[in-house]
Amino acid sequence: MAGVVAAARLRQLGRAAVVLEKGTRAGGSMLLSSGVVWRHRELGAFRAECPGGDPALQELVWRRLDDALDWLESLGAPVTARETGNALTVGRRFDTRALTDTLVSAVGGVELETALGDPDGDVVLATGGFGVRLAAERGLALRAAPWSDGGGIALALARGAALTDGQDDFYGRAMPAPPARWGERDFVRAAQLYGRWAAAVDDEGRPVFQGKPAWHENDLVQALARVPAGWYVVADRDLGRPVRERTIGELVGVAEELGGTVRRERGTTAVRVRAAVTHTLGGLRVDTRARVLDAAGAPVQGLHAAGADAGGIFLGGYGSGLAAALVLGLAAAETIAAA
Repeated sequence: MAGVVAAARLRQLGRAAVVLEKGTRAGGSMLLSSGVVWRHRELGAFRAECPGGDPALQELVWRRLDDALDWLESLGAPVTARETGNALTVGRRFDTRALTDTLVSAVGGVELETALGDPDGDVVLATGGFGVRLAAERGLALRAAPWSDGGGIALALARGAALTDGQDDFYGRAMPAPPARWGERDFVRAAQLYGRWAAAVDDEGRPVFQGKPAWHENDLVQALARVPAGWYVVADRDLGRPVRERTIGELVGVAEELGGTVRRERGTTAVRVRAAVTHTLGGLRVDTRARVLDAAGAPVQGLHAAGADAGGIFLGGYGSGLAAALVLGLAAAETIAAA
């Protein structure tokens, strides 16, 4: 999202921009998401939710998001819902295919299957972070575009950039564990989002999480990531409990449909689950103008970063990666155009 947003805004501001896409299609992980772009309703709640994050970047995302969403709509991106379904957040839901097509049209096209190389001039790094590498290193599943291997971050490091804290932190979901087989079309529908009403245990029945998970359950997923796989055990009386637009029972049904292990006994239903990386939370140090910074806090000449390549916003908690990609993509474009 960040790359095409930056290019579209640059074109509006009278600057030429070329989008190089390593993958075989435009849209990155945005295309595979639920399409909800949101912020916490209160800035203080954002800070409390993500206590390790950079306060200036958090305020930037929180303050600019509503206008940024209006900008997306001004391009013609269709909104499918104007509420998030969560009283703690505000935002809008977009059809991700239509949103991708709208942004690509505003850019004038994307060069597919093209490596970044070592370019001159102003560059906006928006390669999706390093989820592929992190998932491989930690033995986790990947719930993201398969090209986010940290290439943009590696380029910046070679030019003297600094990293944020949280290089082992990620936003993810609990997904059906093998032998379940799921792919990109299942990323949203197969996520097992009922950890708040389940007992999460390992293969020996030991709890993998102490206390009650947060509403977003990302803290539970981090705990689940420390075991090869675990179980969500839910009382059958709770299978009818609503979770967003579906019920717990329907989510369990998707896991079963995909070949996952589901056990029903003594009034409970247990689903074998595995942590999956959606995007990394650590990344390059950037300022509120989306400029990549070195260890001394000085901008690295010509480098900007947005999306999951820019780290340090959501450390310790959970926020909308699409919101940060949108806001920092716009900030990067406006910084370049003003130079």
